[in-house]
Amino acid sequence: MKKQKVQQLRRIVKGHDDSMPWGQEAHLKVGSRLIQLMIESAYIQPPTDQIGDGPPDIRPAFVHTLKTITKDTQKSSRRYGVIECDPLVRKGLEKSARHMVIPYLPMLVPPLNWTGYDQGAYFFLPSYVMRIHGAKQQRVAIKRASRNQLEPVFKALDTLGNTKWRVNKRILAVIDRIWASGGHLAGLVDREDVHLPEEPQTEDEAEIQKWRWKVKSVKKDNSERHSQRCDVELKLAVARKMKDEEGFYYPHNLDFRGRAYPMHPYLNHLGSDVCRGILEFAEGRPLGKSGLRWLKIHLANLYAGGVDKLSYDGRISFTENHLDDIFDSADRPLEGQRWWLGAEDPFQCLAVCINLSEALRSPSPETAISHTPVHQDGSCNGLQHYAALGRDKLGAAAVNLVGGGKPADVYSGIAARVLDIMRRDAEIDPEINPNSMHAKLLVDQVDRKLVKQTVMTSVYGVTYIGARDQIKRRLKERCIIADVPQLYSAACYAAKTTLTALEEMFEGARGIMAWLGECAKVIASENQPVQWTTPFGLPVVQPYRQLGRQLIKTSLQVLSLQRETDKVMVRRQRTAFPPNFVHSLDGSHMMMTAVACKEAGLNFAGVHDSYWTHACDVNEMNRILRDKFVELYETPILENLLESFQSSFPDLKFPPLPERGDFDLRDVLQSTYFFN
Repeated sequence: MKKQKVQQLRRIVKGHDDSMPWGQEAHLKVGSRLIQLMIESAYIQPPTDQIGDGPPDIRPAFVHTLKTITKDTQKSSRRYGVIECDPLVRKGLEKSARHMVIPYLPMLVPPLNWTGYDQGAYFFLPSYVMRIHGAKQQRVAIKRASRNQLEPVFKALDTLGNTKWRVNKRILAVIDRIWASGGHLAGLVDREDVHLPEEPQTEDEAEIQKWRWKVKSVKKDNSERHSQRCDVELKLAVARKMKDEEGFYYPHNLDFRGRAYPMHPYLNHLGSDVCRGILEFAEGRPLGKSGLRWLKIHLANLYAGGVDKLSYDGRISFTENHLDDIFDSADRPLEGQRWWLGAEDPFQCLAVCINLSEALRSPSPETAISHTPVHQDGSCNGLQHYAALGRDKLGAAAVNLVGGGKPADVYSGIAARVLDIMRRDAEIDPEINPNSMHAKLLVDQVDRKLVKQTVMTSVYGVTYIGARDQIKRRLKERCIIADVPQLYSAACYAAKTTLTALEEMFEGARGIMAWLGECAKVIASENQPVQWTTPFGLPVVQPYRQLGRQLIKTSLQVLSLQRETDKVMVRRQRTAFPPNFVHSLDGSHMMMTAVACKEAGLNFAGVHDSYWTHACDVNEMNRILRDKFVELYETPILENLLESFQSSFPDLKFPPLPERGDFDLRDVLQSTYFFN
């Protein structure tokens, strides 16, 4: 039997020239046959203590089935194939995630310097400087760019990749204890599923419908919990593997917009609070007087809850007023008062509690060694870039491009506007304004946390649907609306209100966004993708093209393979250009800062609009990042963009540049809370 199956597989690959690489069709056919062989060969039997007196239940471990999706219109449907594993296999996989083979682990030696599109980073694994996801024009553009043009980009990626990290063993030990006890603490997912609600013994259709909604919601929650559990297992597997290493490195590459990412996907500093709590700089540096101050500020920032919006002196006072809690958290993280669990980022907060406790208890706190990365985060960074582009005084003040006694909070400003709108709606008769009911329900729930994610993503092109889902999650966390349909309609109303408030407050940013969108529309209407070169020299081509299908018959089923066509997606090119362009600018700012920090002798890590270094070096990094922001925006960015469009498409007519204000960019140099 085994020999026969091997012969079948050989017949599939027969005829291929061994000297030539296999095409995608050959890969699909061979892969499908291998899956089919696994399905035919793999069986599972429950443990003997679960069998009982009957015969052994031997059943297939995997089953291939075809399912049908009917679209909302009920007029069309689509069939798709799935490989389903037995519940015993699923449970075993979840437990054994730590033993899975994970490619692209952190490196134990510094990565190779980037010298070309596919030359750099890992020694033996395939490495590409940009994640293009099959976009041919982007790959061609990056390959055609000269080495001199891309040298600054390569240098920045090398800088990020040469930062040495290590595992914080004390934090990992705490996480392991929580996870072994069932999770469901400090943001870790519960290791148990939610029980499905019992079907009501009634013929009342309304009650039955409520039950169906609850069942659907619980099943969705359980599916998400399963994914989150697997994710935690993978992160912990890498942490356990690396915990005894002296240090390790994360090779970086770019997305097509020029944002940098670690190539290892699971345990990295772009990840969740769990990842960031586990990781610390391998090199330790003495705190010094300024470092001790920044460590206290950093702890307040991590605790958040509004504390991070105080002045620096206010944040230091917060930390000093909680020294007993900090010492208790460090000494008895799970047995004591657990003050650290109240933090917005609990594991990072605990790591700083431990570091700060060691320093304050030492004979000379200023000479204590710190491995803790201290963050400096932009204040709604996308809006900061728009305010700088438009020289918008009002926008600049709202997002801390102008100095002040304490940080301006754009999220609280939007929340206040949303609250005003809802209060007005709540006073109107529900028969006249159906939103009145939702306004009365939500008026006590409006705060900065409710609107924060929507405000953050608004300048990156968040849609109404995206805003609705974001706010729905926040409302669901508060458990104020048990009825699922009512929760949905309330989230719809809150999303519309938040987007209205945003348009009122940031009219200047909307003008630039509209101009960028119109330029993209002009180009895409000629069936051309929007492309530009970032201030850092990186060529960018938007990848949005209509997709065609190629049907490939395999031994398992007919597979539908997506293919890029020659026709661009006009609407997608237009709506995606403003956020992509701003992403390319914040990527340029981060890389400029990274290179300058390395030249100044600092350790540096970047998470888009969050810059990290040792506590003792925060003052120097703050100076550098402000200098580089001003340097970036002193170049005529929009003028250069328009000139490149006119040069590439001389026969097309582009809209004139939007009007801009008279904000003095150099005010940023004196703005205490620009990044804070």
